[in-house]
Amino acid sequence: MAIRDAVRAATQAVAVRALTTVERVRTGVAFNPLDRRFQQDPYPTYRRLLAKDPFHRTVMMGGWVLSRHRDISAVLRDNRFMVDNRKLPTWEKQRAEALRQGLMSEEEIESRPMLVLDPPDHTRLRALVNRAFTPRTVESLRPRVESIVEEHLDRAARAGSMDVIRDLAYPLPVIVIAEMLGIPTEDREQFKRWSDDVVRTLGVASAEDMRRSNQAGRELRAYFATIAEERWREPREDLLSALLAAEQDGDKLSIDEVFSMATLLLVAGNETTTNLIGNGLLALLRHPEQYHALRDDPSLAGTAVEELLRYDSPVQMTARFTLEDVDMGEGRVIRAGQQAFLLLAAGNHDPDEYEQPERLDITRQENRHLSFSNGIHYCLGAPLARLEGQIALPALVRRFPDMRLASERLQWGDNIILRGLRALPVVLG
Repeated sequence: MAIRDAVRAATQAVAVRALTTVERVRTGVAFNPLDRRFQQDPYPTYRRLLAKDPFHRTVMMGGWVLSRHRDISAVLRDNRFMVDNRKLPTWEKQRAEALRQGLMSEEEIESRPMLVLDPPDHTRLRALVNRAFTPRTVESLRPRVESIVEEHLDRAARAGSMDVIRDLAYPLPVIVIAEMLGIPTEDREQFKRWSDDVVRTLGVASAEDMRRSNQAGRELRAYFATIAEERWREPREDLLSALLAAEQDGDKLSIDEVFSMATLLLVAGNETTTNLIGNGLLALLRHPEQYHALRDDPSLAGTAVEELLRYDSPVQMTARFTLEDVDMGEGRVIRAGQQAFLLLAAGNHDPDEYEQPERLDITRQENRHLSFSNGIHYCLGAPLARLEGQIALPALVRRFPDMRLASERLQWGDNIILRGLRALPVVLG
């Protein structure tokens, strides 16, 4: 088995090299998100795409790679571009293959989170969820988020050292979203493990990733079913109770939709905020003048978080497809059935949109970044991620004004959609 797997991997590696060589010869640049060098630092590739071929045909991924801010924004706001792959002509083949391999059940295939639904289904769900997930709800969490951050920084100060991912960026969003949903304290670690397994299917996923993700989804569903039953009988002041009660014009979320939404909030709320804090602090540490500016002026927290989201986005890319030919201008057409891979992080470094895009400037004012997407799928949890970032990052630089990296040898995760560090060890100073 090991030999067969090694042969298969080697064959795939040769095929990928051949495909990317064709791309490079034709356009001057190749896009290979599976390359480990790209995963460590994708920004040189983004710069080449923006300079040489911002509307790039990828042979390996079978679609178009868009890196310019204006092109990405146009696609995200255009209702001819969709996310629900059940509308694709290839859907029945994909569905049959997933069932044949035992990767998903019929029920799991049909259960769709809001993230991968188009109007009118998306419109209906978004309107209902907005009634439970309000700006007032998020702002009311401020004292609790501040308390959680200080508690974890106190612990780090007593220990004299810190891995920022393990000791703050990882637990903070888990605690916050778990408390919002009304999840008991003793279940948080299992909650996080489920979250980690669910996101395995983002980007390029193996059959084993699919199985682990679906198993985690089944366990989460069973868990939420128990909690929801309790909330039906005795509603509480938590988000799960609010989702169960959300109503508009006589319409309510079904129990499947409540489970799906709770799972989406868990995953999105955890991974993106962890990466915002980790990527953001690393950027500050590598730019000491910016670190000191935030330390000396905490009122910069708002613009600092927006700039850190732009500079090294927690979510690097998303995708859309179209069922009709779409003329993008300049002689460029995305044909019916083709996918557009939207490099959000590249758009955030577009020199046509930003002055000196490679420069980190936490005072930057004009900052219409794409890190929370755009259009109807603009991130529902953006206010919560911002709140947590605006509290955690200033607290870190205030409590540890002389913090520095313990090592420059840092490891990034291999998820091509979400960019985040596996660990961030620091010397507290």
